[in-house]
Amino acid sequence: MSSETINLSIRMERELKEQAENLFSELGMNMTTALNIFVRQSVRQGKIPFEITLNRPNAETMAALREIEDMRSGRKPKQSASVMDFIEEMTE
Repeated sequence: MSSETINLSIRMERELKEQAENLFSELGMNMTTALNIFVRQSVRQGKIPFEITLNRPNAETMAALREIEDMRSGRKPKQSASVMDFIEEMTE
C-alpha cells in the first residue's frame, strides 16, 4: 500500500463533529485516525463495518415496554379473560 497521503474535505454538522472529536479524544485518537480506521475496515470487509438500522422497537416490544411501565406505576396490566384469549393475543 502506498504511503502517500492526500487531504480529504467532508461536510458535517458542527455539533456532530464536536461530539465525534470528544469521543475520539477519549479513545485516544483524533478524527483523522478514527476515519482512517473506519475506511480501512470498510475496505477490508467489503462493506460498512457495522449494522445500520433505524433502531425502532417493533409493536410487540412497545407493548411489553408499556406493560412494564404500567406495572411500575401501579396500574394493572390488561388481563385476558381466559388462557385461550391470552394465547390468541400473544400470537396476533
